[in-house]
Amino acid sequence: MKSAISRRQFLIGSSAIVAAGTLQRIPATPLSPSVNLIKSALGQSEIPMPAAPIRMSSNENPWGPSESALAAIKAAIHEAHLYTFYLQDEMAGLIGELEEIGSEHISVAAGSGEILKMGGLLASMQEGSIVVPDPTFEDLPQYASNNGCDVIRVPVNRQLAIDLESIASAIRSDTKLVYICNPNNPIPTIVEKDALRDFVLEVSRDRMVFVDEAYHEFVDNPSYSSMMDLVREGHRNIIIARTASKIHGLAGLRVGFGFSHPDLAAEINRRMTGTLNIVGMRAALASYRDTEHAAHVLSTNKEALDITQGFLREAGIRHIDSNANFTFVETGHDIDEVQARFLEHNIQVGRPFPPFRNWMRLSMAKPNEMRYFVQTYKKLYG
Repeated sequence: MKSAISRRQFLIGSSAIVAAGTLQRIPATPLSPSVNLIKSALGQSEIPMPAAPIRMSSNENPWGPSESALAAIKAAIHEAHLYTFYLQDEMAGLIGELEEIGSEHISVAAGSGEILKMGGLLASMQEGSIVVPDPTFEDLPQYASNNGCDVIRVPVNRQLAIDLESIASAIRSDTKLVYICNPNNPIPTIVEKDALRDFVLEVSRDRMVFVDEAYHEFVDNPSYSSMMDLVREGHRNIIIARTASKIHGLAGLRVGFGFSHPDLAAEINRRMTGTLNIVGMRAALASYRDTEHAAHVLSTNKEALDITQGFLREAGIRHIDSNANFTFVETGHDIDEVQARFLEHNIQVGRPFPPFRNWMRLSMAKPNEMRYFVQTYKKLYG
């Protein structure tokens, strides 16, 4: 079917689709490091192999919860017999205060995954399609597909960035939802803020637009902006997801948030499963009040990226400059082989993301653990 939206309806100039996470343009043979591999990445001494595998595969926070969150977790054990109903308003109030948005816009969920599934459910309740970039985070498109929705996948562009113009062209008259993960995952590019705002405003006139901002807190790039203002302004058909899993280190406790127009938020809230747990809620309440821990996570993530991406640049290895807590690296070898070789050195690296089987998503661990990664990379492929 022909696209329901003209490319000219939202003015996306040639510069508007450029991802601020850039592809390092380095010739082929990515696993042939240069002679002058940076000594600063490793220091002078050999780093011993750790006793247990280092997880560089799932974009988890290597520092875990804050001290205040850990204290809240311990205390919450004594509330395990209680339901979380009375805490949901407190949580929504706190998040609303931090984001400067009314709590009537907020859905408190068992991880942002539940918000993603609600988006997939709402889109699939009527026969039709959704449009997503490819590759991207799969929770929403998989759930929509499992519920009978036709998933239209739009490949990223040559810079491995989300291509808004191509996504707009792929929209059909039966398209119920368009999903944008910003920063994207597994490729940590961003969509330029003005282009994304124009796109969301235009597309959401006739269908839902879901913007997944799981890595929002990690972005330090003037070309990026959250789309939260559009929800604050009262626009309908827009859903934004955030999570406590990443910068707050609460992935195992499942706390996340949706932001939308009050009418849409009410519909989402009516359909959620109610699987919130009191330990996760108490931990999140404490963590969102703890700005020092978040600052520490951000500073050490930057240090880890500097170590890793500095090595990759000097070694001549193609990769994406990160806007999150992971990078995307062209290895030149099938990911199954790369995983196996690194696991021999107690490093777990990212899973396959077809069609990019010769690329590796690499999650940032602690800075010295990333030095060990660089050391191991040299041994394996130097």
